[in-house]
Amino acid sequence: MSKDQQNICEVVTFENVYKMFSKDLRRFIFYKTQDLDKTEDILQDTFIKLWDNCSKVKYESVKSYLYTIANNTFLNTIKHDKVVRKHQHSLRVHKNNETPEFILLEKEFMDKLERTINALPEKQKEVFLLNRIEKKTYKEIALQLDVSVKAIEKRMHLALVVIREEIGNV
Repeated sequence: MSKDQQNICEVVTFENVYKMFSKDLRRFIFYKTQDLDKTEDILQDTFIKLWDNCSKVKYESVKSYLYTIANNTFLNTIKHDKVVRKHQHSLRVHKNNETPEFILLEKEFMDKLERTINALPEKQKEVFLLNRIEKKTYKEIALQLDVSVKAIEKRMHLALVVIREEIGNV
């Protein structure tokens, strides 16, 4: 079987892909994170996503797929950390002004919001985070993702529908 016809879902092929790309991918991720534990987590998540989607990934595009997934996972980690820091800061600011019940409700709300965002389909989550966390416009997001503004609007609409169903108006 030629290289371009290899099936990534086959264990031997998958192991070969891992051996071929994991070392360089680890360096790429570490360069971004500067944290060995985060690097290993992202590397593992990347190969898990490859395995989960192995039937959809062509062998000739596996390298591009791996680097894209690793980069997106890294960006999601940064966004998550930013949300956590912001929440922790708001807890410190409100600590003296709010009742324990309010603080507990706020924490439960933030946990539910985070779970709901993380449960969104990848494309919707990406658009939601880029718009609401990084404050990018739909046009900027469309250019970054190389899709139309209409596609971004649709993804954001679908994400907001799910979030509103789970949590209420955001």
